[in-house]
Amino acid sequence: MVTATALEAELLELAGSVPDPELPVLTLRELGVLRAVRVHGADTVEVDLTPTYTGCPAIETMSADIERVLRAHGMREVTVRTVLAPAWSTDDITPEGREKLREFGIAPPRTRRAAGPVPLALGPTRTETAHADGNRRPEAGTEPVRCPHCGSAGTELLSRFSSTACKALRRCLDCREPFDHFKEL
Repeated sequence: MVTATALEAELLELAGSVPDPELPVLTLRELGVLRAVRVHGADTVEVDLTPTYTGCPAIETMSADIERVLRAHGMREVTVRTVLAPAWSTDDITPEGREKLREFGIAPPRTRRAAGPVPLALGPTRTETAHADGNRRPEAGTEPVRCPHCGSAGTELLSRFSSTACKALRRCLDCREPFDHFKEL
């Protein structure tokens, strides 16, 4: 394992502080897409960036923003490489990033329990179901998507896609507020 130099650690921190262009409440570090920074010589740096998905349209903006920040810090040559393996996962979002999403009104992705591919589930659209006794209980085998506004586990899916491909549109069954849910990948 190669240990980062003090300059690499500093540049990683700077590049990691760049806001995500689609979710500016998160930095690239909190989103987990910034993989590595390597310095070559006195003023040349190479940055590894993994998009949230292969066709992510924001990768060009992320790269340009990283280049701008690192050049402003004295790096003459900045190369941002798109690295697809290992693939990005919502598990890469930091705890701080998850809390920022919630505070911003976006339900963070649920915790995954196993490594590997994420199964595509086209099952129930509600995370809680009303029962004959008038009470709602979570769907069997599912972790509820909680409302970021009131914390209720009773939510329903309105659309599998929202303002970006990585989010779904949901509504709380208690406070009735619509909200985005960052889908698990």
